[in-house]
Amino acid sequence: MSRILEFTIEEDFDGRKIESFLRGKLKMSARVIRSLKNVPDGLTLNGEHIRTVDLMKKGDVLRIHLPEDTEEMFEPLRYPLEVLYEDDDLLIVNKPAGLALHPSHNHQGDTLANAVAFHLKKQGKNATFRSVGRLDKGTQGIVICALNKFTAGAISGKIYKEYEAVCEGELKGEGVIDKPIYRPDPIITLRTVDERGERAVTQWRALKTKNGRTHLRIHLLTGRTHQIRVHFKSIGMPLVGDTMYGTPSNLISHQALICKYVRFNHPVTGEPVEIEAPTPADWEKIM
Repeated sequence: MSRILEFTIEEDFDGRKIESFLRGKLKMSARVIRSLKNVPDGLTLNGEHIRTVDLMKKGDVLRIHLPEDTEEMFEPLRYPLEVLYEDDDLLIVNKPAGLALHPSHNHQGDTLANAVAFHLKKQGKNATFRSVGRLDKGTQGIVICALNKFTAGAISGKIYKEYEAVCEGELKGEGVIDKPIYRPDPIITLRTVDERGERAVTQWRALKTKNGRTHLRIHLLTGRTHQIRVHFKSIGMPLVGDTMYGTPSNLISHQALICKYVRFNHPVTGEPVEIEAPTPADWEKIM
């Protein structure tokens, strides 16, 4: 969807080029900056057309007119989304377990991308689905959707996340799992701990131990596919209900893993945003 951003130039950028503000302050990609040239009034300073090489002064008002989305729009799916936060730049939802993130050969029209498309269309917003990060189909919790290219680029890699999980076995205190993760077969998604893999680091803290299981709070220092699931399998404590890396459970139909908490600075306002998802009701049965 079209979006107009407005910024008042501060002293740090007095006498500097427009491009230094776009690339340095806003972390705007070269691709997005180039796209502004194709939009009427793509860049104005105090209401006048400007180039990226022109200079700014303290107190100047810079307006950026982001273009309409031209990328693929997904087929809308009527689905009861749980919205945790929404504004003109971001949509943050609580994804349920069992809902795939993106369409694939196994999932056409029944994914979170399709549900978000319906939600946005209902509000008259024309934006494609851009998830900042990913969650497995069987993992639930917070998914951040950027509603334009600028927002997607500005917060990528700048989001702090914490997960919660329930593993088999009893852990106390806190610790770190630092083991490389490798994909033995490029056709199969299965991962394993192997020295040929990429370094992966998982920090964990035990919240509660009961009935031979541990409720954990987890922070990832790296972002490898299936990292939490692979790491806890590697220490003999797979996640409850994880049929790929553990065993099925009659208490839960999917792995007991949720993206529980996120925080970041809003890419437009600079204000801190903190979101926490509710603990799933079926975890009471597990613990």
